[in-house]
Amino acid sequence: MNDLTLRRTILDELEFLPHIDAAAIGVSIENEVVIMNGHVGTYAEKIAAERAVKRVKGVRAVAEELKVRATTAVGFGDEVTASRCLDLLRWNTVVPDEQIQIKVQQGWVTLEGNVEWQHQKEAAQKAIQKLDGVVGLNNLLVIRPKADAQDIKRLIEEALARSSDLNASKIRVVVEGNEVKLEGTVERWLERKEVEQAAWAVPGVTNVENRLLII
Repeated sequence: MNDLTLRRTILDELEFLPHIDAAAIGVSIENEVVIMNGHVGTYAEKIAAERAVKRVKGVRAVAEELKVRATTAVGFGDEVTASRCLDLLRWNTVVPDEQIQIKVQQGWVTLEGNVEWQHQKEAAQKAIQKLDGVVGLNNLLVIRPKADAQDIKRLIEEALARSSDLNASKIRVVVEGNEVKLEGTVERWLERKEVEQAAWAVPGVTNVENRLLII
């Protein structure tokens, strides 16, 4: 697929999604890198736009330069944003809010602390990124399981073998302690993400280094 066709496909994908203002997003391609620039109304829209581009077949690298420009007339100060973040985490039954500290500086939210599972870390981020007034998010939560999982490598490989969308024979799982390295090749960005999520789902995994190549 040439750059012109790929760019048109990406723009079509962005325009297809109703929660993204595609007219405010510019797309260009240089040296096989898709460059996104322009502005969006919320941080959640920024994340959604990036994910939409990565879903397009043929996209191998993305440089995301979108700016969050609040579209609401109400301006939230950092103190109000921090309070709303705390409320969201308290209401979320998945997230251990008592173990999480929140810092807000000029609309940028930083999450620090410890959680036991990757899905808790992701749930905290998903809750916060939807808020008006948030222009960026640093998720520094550390995964510290209460007990080490046994045979992490076997559990991950079994999970990959169960997936009909993956060619598990082209994927290598390397485990050192509680850290996982994924090596080999996949055909699409979504498959790369699926393998990473399978690794994170195994109890005891504290870090996943995704080295999978898209070919």
